[in-house]
Amino acid sequence: MPTWRHAVAALLIAIPLASCKRDAAGPGGAPQAATPEVTVAKPIAKRLMDWDEFTGRLTSRERVDIHARVSGYVTQVSFKEGAEVKAGDLLFTIDPRPYEAIVERAEAMLAQAKTAAELAGVEAKNATALRQGQAISVEESERRLKSATGEMAGVRGAEAALRAAKLDLEFTQIRAPISGRISDARVTEGNLVSGGIQGATLLTTIVALDPIYCEIEADERSVLKYREMHKSGERVSAMFERIPAEMSLINEAGWQHRGEVDFVDNQINPATGTIRARAVFPNADRLMAPGFFAKVRVPGSGEYDGLLIRDSAVGDDQGSSFVWVLDAEDKAVYRPITLGPLLDGLRVVRSGLKADERVVVLGLMSVRNGVKVKPSLTEMKPAEPAK
Repeated sequence: MPTWRHAVAALLIAIPLASCKRDAAGPGGAPQAATPEVTVAKPIAKRLMDWDEFTGRLTSRERVDIHARVSGYVTQVSFKEGAEVKAGDLLFTIDPRPYEAIVERAEAMLAQAKTAAELAGVEAKNATALRQGQAISVEESERRLKSATGEMAGVRGAEAALRAAKLDLEFTQIRAPISGRISDARVTEGNLVSGGIQGATLLTTIVALDPIYCEIEADERSVLKYREMHKSGERVSAMFERIPAEMSLINEAGWQHRGEVDFVDNQINPATGTIRARAVFPNADRLMAPGFFAKVRVPGSGEYDGLLIRDSAVGDDQGSSFVWVLDAEDKAVYRPITLGPLLDGLRVVRSGLKADERVVVLGLMSVRNGVKVKPSLTEMKPAEPAK
């Protein structure tokens, strides 16, 4: 009779198990859901200012193409290619000997002109005395006076020729007109270079690096906005005063360079619908160079009181933004908000939120409107990137 004994034993075991299951169930036999655990933080209240971003290229504050000013053979290159040079440093030397000979000849011509002028001056002085005694005619007296005037003009011409010759001799030593970083030597020793205003040989290039410019193009809509802000007194226009600017290179996180917008052009380019502007930034370490791509941001509003929250705490509801906040009973409340831009990793909230409210920043998927949650408080700071 073992079969019925086994059935009775199984029934006795099943009864306590069923009782345990009923104890774990809620009213009506339905299982009770655990209270969702969420992390909350209070918004950061701060004086804020919106920023508008533009793209641009770095350019040199000063750039000089070094050309030969006199013709001749290069006898010396006196700089290290790609190095820093100072204004006045010797860069190239052109063979000075032909120009030294021209200077000596000009000096001789000047001495000759001065001798002739002195002789003509003596004759003119004597002519005045002789004319008073009627020893010479009026015509001869006038001739000697005019001759003296002509010889003095010859002296001035010889002096000018000497100055020009000395200037050409000085141009055989080509010096840096500005301080900056120099390029390579386009002409090496022993080569013939041509001088003059047209067709002069390019020798090298110097660019100034500190400070450095970033040229940007602002769109017409932004320009009109800035001018309306200037009219209302919200923010001064860069046309009248310098305004702050911040810059970031493509390999940099955040806005590491602080500068100013120091120039805005006087007209919109009708082909592009933009206006040219320029920001200037310190470059003491000389690591930024002309041609680098950069992002620049400028104030897009005046200062105002705003709130900052994590961007990850913001939900999207058919194009509208919202957050979950907790009431006094720790129940979740759906709250539509109006957002602004990102600032230092946090999102600006323009309206819909108060500074003392608790915002759900972690556990959003488990939150339902009106459902009580179990919160834990943390600081409102940018969420750490996933590893």
